Amino acid sequence: MTTHVRFVDTTVRDGQQSLWAYGMRTGMMVPVAGLLDSAGFDAIELGTPMEIRKCVRELRENPWERHRLMARGIKKTPLRAIHGSFSEFEIFPPSVHQLWDECVVAIGFRQVRISDCWNDPAQWRWRVQQARKAGLDPIVNLIFSVSPRHTDEYYARKAREAAALKVFRICLKDPGGLLTPERTRDLVPVVLGSSGGIPVELHTHCTTGLGLLCCLEAIQGGITIINTAIPPLAEASSNPSVFDVAKNARSLGFDPVMNEDPVQSIAGHFDHIAKREGFPMGMPVEYDHYQLIHQVPGGMISNLRHQLCRVGMESRLSETLEEAARVREEFGYPIMVTPLSQFVGSQAAINVIVGERYRQVTDQVIKYALGFWGKEGAALMDPEVKDRILSSPRAKELALWEPPQTSLKELREKLGGPGVSDEDLLLRFFAGADHVKAMRAAGPYKRDADSPSSLTHLIEELLKQKTHRQVSIQKAGFSVRLEKRAEKISHD
Repeated sequence: MTTHVRFVDTTVRDGQQSLWAYGMRTGMMVPVAGLLDSAGFDAIELGTPMEIRKCVRELRENPWERHRLMARGIKKTPLRAIHGSFSEFEIFPPSVHQLWDECVVAIGFRQVRISDCWNDPAQWRWRVQQARKAGLDPIVNLIFSVSPRHTDEYYARKAREAAALKVFRICLKDPGGLLTPERTRDLVPVVLGSSGGIPVELHTHCTTGLGLLCCLEAIQGGITIINTAIPPLAEASSNPSVFDVAKNARSLGFDPVMNEDPVQSIAGHFDHIAKREGFPMGMPVEYDHYQLIHQVPGGMISNLRHQLCRVGMESRLSETLEEAARVREEFGYPIMVTPLSQFVGSQAAINVIVGERYRQVTDQVIKYALGFWGKEGAALMDPEVKDRILSSPRAKELALWEPPQTSLKELREKLGGPGVSDEDLLLRFFAGADHVKAMRAAGPYKRDADSPSSLTHLIEELLKQKTHRQVSIQKAGFSVRLEKRAEKISHD
C-alpha cells in the first residue's frame, strides 16, 4: 500500500518572512487564495503576531483585513496561525496571547503552531490551554538544536512531555536549517517513538543546503507531513520547495498529495511579483558547515553586518560569528531562535566592538541572567559570566522588575477605552495608536492590478503574441474584443 505524503504550505508566512522580510502586501496574496485552497495542502500557514508591527507601521495595511480576505478564498484547507511565548525583545502578558488566539478563530483559523524557545513544557502547557479555550487545534513545536545538551535523550524526553499535553500534533522544527540527513535519520525514530501516537510533522529550512535531503530522510523514517513553500519563496533561508520534495518522494515510492496545476499558477504569480518588485528569488545554496558551528540565523547575520558597518568594523564579521559561538556556550547553549538568538548575536557584536568581553551588556542579557527569559538559561549560564553580568548597578535595578500580567480591562483603559474593538486593541498594542491611525488614513488595501491573474495582465500578454490579430475574452455578462490593424502608411 502506497504511503501518502502531505504538505503544509508556508509560502505566505514563513516563506515571505524568510526571503521578503514580511514585505508581501495584501494585494499580492489575495489573488492566489483560491488557488492555495485547491492545491490539496494539509494546512496553510498565514498569520503571526510578529508581522503586525511590520504590516501596520511600514506597509500601512490592516493584517486583520488581510486575514479575512484570505479566509474568504480558503474555505476547505485549515488555516494555521503561528504563535510563540515571546516576541523579539518583549514579554507579553497572557491576556494578549489569549485575545490574539480568539481574534484569529473569529476570522476562521483552525490551528495554531506553538513555540517556546526553551522547549519548556510549562510554557507549552499554558499556551496549549489558551489555544483550546479559543477553539484552536494546538501543535507544539519541538525545536531542534545542536549542542552537547541536545541529545537523543533530550528530544525523547521533550517529545514525551509534548505528547502528555494531548496536542493535535508535534512539529519537529528546525528553524536554523541545522539538521543533516544523518542526524535526521537518527532523530526521527526517537521522536516518533516518544510521541505516543500523536502525528509528527517536519519543518526545516534550506540555510545549509540540506533541507530537501532531510525531508526525504524524514519521509523514509515515517514523518509524512512536511512543511514546504512554493518557489520563488522556497529554498535559501526559507523552507524546501514543494515541487522538489514531491518529485523526490514520488521517486522513492511515496504518493505526494498535491494538485500541481494550481501550485504552478501560484509559482508563476509570485515569480512575476518578485521580478517586478525586485524581491529576492529563493535559490538552492551551497553547503556551509560553519553555519552548524555559530548557528546565527541568516537574517541576523545581515543585521550583525549592518551593526559592524556603522562603526567601521565590517571586516570583523567572521570574528563576531566566532564570538557568537563562544557567547552561546557561556549562555548554556540556548536554541538559536527568537529572541535568544538576538541576545547571543547582539552581545557577541558588543564584545567585539567594545574590545572587552561583557564590559557592556544589554538589558535583555541581564534579564536572561536573571531568568526572565527562561529559568533554564539562568541555571545553565557560565557562573563567572553570570556573576559579571549581575554585578552591575543596572542588574540590581532589573532584579526588581516583574513580567507584565496586565489584564484585558487594564489594556483597554490604557489603549482607548471600552469602545475599542479586540482587533484594534491588538493593533494598538503591537504597533502603537499613532501608526494605527496612519494605517487607517492610508485607506483599504490596494488590489494588485498587475497580477498575472488579473484581466489587465492577461490582455497585455495576449497582445504580445505576434501570430494573432484578434483577442476575444468572454464570460457571463462581460466581453472584450481587441483587434490589431495594419497602420496605413502614406507616401508624399
